[in-house]
Amino acid sequence: MEALSVFPAFIHTPAQPSVHTGKPAAKDEARDARIWETAQDFEAQFVSTLFQSMYEGVGEDDPFSGGPGETMFRSMLVDQYGRQMAQSGGIGIADAVYREMLQMQEVQK
Repeated sequence: MEALSVFPAFIHTPAQPSVHTGKPAAKDEARDARIWETAQDFEAQFVSTLFQSMYEGVGEDDPFSGGPGETMFRSMLVDQYGRQMAQSGGIGIADAVYREMLQMQEVQK
């Protein structure tokens, strides 16, 4: 029986290998890799922006805060959360952006 993870699905843990290999998955062989990567980057940026606004309400003056280091590196952590979430399936924005980019490319031909 597989153990359940208490971590959100977008956080990489040793029991859960990273999904993204830089190439399309076997079921996504028909996808254009460059367009798909760009669509995932867009979704990652969008999700990072959502997470950044979530952290704006978190105080930094409590006894268990990370101090100046937390403030300095929080944006990088939030960016990685967004990237990992987008690579793990995300919230569906990458699929829509991918389809739009393909349509734009067909119109230009």
